[in-house]
Amino acid sequence: MLSSLIPPAFLMLALAHFMALLSPGPDFFLITGYAVRYRLAGSALICFGIASGNAVYIALVIGGWQVLKESHVLFSAIQWGGAAYLLYIGYHLLKSRERALNWHTASEVRVSKGKQFFLGLASAILNPKNALFYMSLMTVILGRQVSVEQQVFCGVWMVCVVLVWDLAVASFLGHSRVQHLLSRKIHRIEQMAGGVLCLMAVFLFISV
Repeated sequence: MLSSLIPPAFLMLALAHFMALLSPGPDFFLITGYAVRYRLAGSALICFGIASGNAVYIALVIGGWQVLKESHVLFSAIQWGGAAYLLYIGYHLLKSRERALNWHTASEVRVSKGKQFFLGLASAILNPKNALFYMSLMTVILGRQVSVEQQVFCGVWMVCVVLVWDLAVASFLGHSRVQHLLSRKIHRIEQMAGGVLCLMAVFLFISV
């Protein structure tokens, strides 16, 4: 029965999770940097990669978060790798320059599907705050009495919400009318996204 899969605290968890999505983070600015230039066709698989990365951390929380938590070396390595990755992506977005957009071919995929997916996957996995966030949601909100089946149900729900939300953001930013309004400012938006990612990377380096 579906009702048996829904834990008592599900609504609280779903609300907390969605509120967190409204707060722009590295994933949001990565999507922004690509969607404003390449539309949905050039950023959709970034969204799938991000959702997959979130799924990895949710699986870790369900299957044995304690292993990762107790490995200080591994956790620090993820932090350093994440900071370096954000700095790399941010640097390339900062180099964006104004150039004319061909509205007949703007929806073509100029970023390979494999690269899109990897960009999103790496963005999510190399952000250990995702792991901390899901650990707090799955343990503090759901409590000790939650079953594995209920955890899996909540995990699938959150991954789907992440995917739908990111696709909605990419679709909005890639809409032709939005792009026409932003046509002269697209490179500025990319630079802003790059700057934010670089600042996040610096903050991570300092906090490691």
